[in-house]
Amino acid sequence: MLLAQIEGFVAIARSGNLSRAAVTLFLTQPALTARLRSLEDALGTELFVRTPRGMRLNDAGRAYLPYAERALAVVAEGRTAVGDLRTGATGELLIGAAPAISTYVLPTILKAYRVKYPQVRLGVRTGHSEEVLEMVLREDVQIGLARPIRHADIELIPLYEDEMVLVVSARHPFAAKGRIKMEQLATERLILFDRTSSYHDLTNALFREAGVVPQGVMELDNIEAAKQMVRQGFGIALLPRIAIATELRSRSLRPVKITDAEPPRRPSVALRRADAGSPLGPVAGFLATLDELRSRGELGRAEPRAH
Repeated sequence: MLLAQIEGFVAIARSGNLSRAAVTLFLTQPALTARLRSLEDALGTELFVRTPRGMRLNDAGRAYLPYAERALAVVAEGRTAVGDLRTGATGELLIGAAPAISTYVLPTILKAYRVKYPQVRLGVRTGHSEEVLEMVLREDVQIGLARPIRHADIELIPLYEDEMVLVVSARHPFAAKGRIKMEQLATERLILFDRTSSYHDLTNALFREAGVVPQGVMELDNIEAAKQMVRQGFGIALLPRIAIATELRSRSLRPVKITDAEPPRRPSVALRRADAGSPLGPVAGFLATLDELRSRGELGRAEPRAH
């Protein structure tokens, strides 16, 4: 049974006249007659009583009409839903985000996104970058925001790079100097805030290239805990600048420049399945929001510019 046959039946029922219904549907009368006959054959019964004044629904036609109208309405609703999805007006967007991104960057992104797409249902799941990658691969989320991890089935979309800043407590001797050399870190305890391989590789490379081994290492699983440890004088840490903007302004943490080494930078990316096809709807809108914020230099900034 074709939708065109149901559409023809409803048009005839509403107009009570075959020729007027044909005009409404931009069909010839024989074409519409053929559609009606095909529908009646499929149902095994006639649906109209043919009279000199036109066509009138019989008992079968009256019984079938509400279902036919409902079918057309559902199809129209589906067409609207697809159209809204294509424009990003409605739908659902599920995002996976690494801890630092979900805490310091994602709120700004979602605020900008919500302004343009207020009807989209948002869901956020957090995890370390490796976990976010798995979320995207399993299609638990449509987009992941994390550190770049190469995978054959994943497309990486560059977002921003965050400078890693060496910070100490206000009472630390380095705070007054403001500048040190790498060799001076050999007597310090290094506080790590992330147990993932990508972060360890970044920090280890900095010390390894300088031939320096810290006196000790304290491993934590989040940036806020690392900041508290540094603030209380338990060690020093390399922390993303975006995560310490408040502490730098209040001077509860002090930045220290390493004069003989470039500060490490941590790139962040958006992850999508490579076979996801061209982005549509909420996903397309979210990627457009990321691109707009990136072009304005507001991704990875602690304080976005006012507009």
